[in-house]
Amino acid sequence: MFDGLLMYILGGAVIGILARFFKPGADPIGWIMTIVLGALGALAGSYIAGMLGVTGLLVWAVAILAAIVLLFLWEAIRGKRTRTA
Repeated sequence: MFDGLLMYILGGAVIGILARFFKPGADPIGWIMTIVLGALGALAGSYIAGMLGVTGLLVWAVAILAAIVLLFLWEAIRGKRTRTA
């Protein structure tokens, strides 16, 4: 049981970091939120990939895309304001 939880945390961290890397703009969120959004993106991405019949490394790509969408939703919910020069 502990191994599964640890893998979700590690996988969530990797997917969250990759999502933040590929998403344009600065994301002033901490490591915990990065892991949470990454883990949720992994869960959503694996569900979507299963529905589409996607297997292999493409599941990771779908999970990263889902995490990017969650990052955009998180910004919208938080009401992030952009700075103008």
